[in-house]
Amino acid sequence: MKVNTNSNTYIIIYSVVMVVIVAVLLALASLGLKSRQDENILNEKQTQIVKALGENPDEVAYNDIITNAVLLDASGAVVSEDTKQVFAALNDLKGSFAAGQYPLFVATSGVVVPMYGAGLWGPIWGYIALDTDMNTVKGIVLDHSGETPGLGAEITTMKHQRLYVGKTVYEGDEIVGITLKKGGADKSNPHEVDAITGGTKTSDGVSAMIKECLNYYKPYLSAVREADAADPAVEGQGESNTLND
Repeated sequence: MKVNTNSNTYIIIYSVVMVVIVAVLLALASLGLKSRQDENILNEKQTQIVKALGENPDEVAYNDIITNAVLLDASGAVVSEDTKQVFAALNDLKGSFAAGQYPLFVATSGVVVPMYGAGLWGPIWGYIALDTDMNTVKGIVLDHSGETPGLGAEITTMKHQRLYVGKTVYEGDEIVGITLKKGGADKSNPHEVDAITGGTKTSDGVSAMIKECLNYYKPYLSAVREADAADPAVEGQGESNTLND
């Protein structure tokens, strides 16, 4: 029997078959590329962590400088040292924070704290690295999804991120973070850096993000500081035992 290729029935069946074939091919392609995509995402995050510590990822590998990746609870206790679980929490940092789960990366010279917050037009995020005193900033990496080019987007530049190095996040026993000061930071203030010119809302968002996220980790950070203060032999010798438990 001759098929009428001009009939509505034929056109509908043909279209449905083609859609199904294309969908199957796309699904197979997605499955085949998933492992590579996951690996690229992991490498990108590890690179940012290394950068936050002030190292060049072309010269220093993640595994050379990170001694442990842990997941903390709200009390600062380590609940998991499974790398896959830690990075799974990192991939949904907003949800992890809401669930009371806090990924942390222990380095040979301090720790790296992931951060997530809100800028002017959308999410902002990054990593802040603290020295072994859990107070002095070794470096920071900041990123965004939609801040204004030339204004708020300047938080991603090395020129801006260098301003944080050497600043401190504790004032006594309280975490005050780092404030991006409009009109210019007071150079004698260890908790201030210059705000982004014309990017007040983004700057305020970064300030709030740093303080809020560091306070999530305060139980852990303060416990390490107290342990070091109680054991003078630890001073000047790198990480305390608490870091590597």
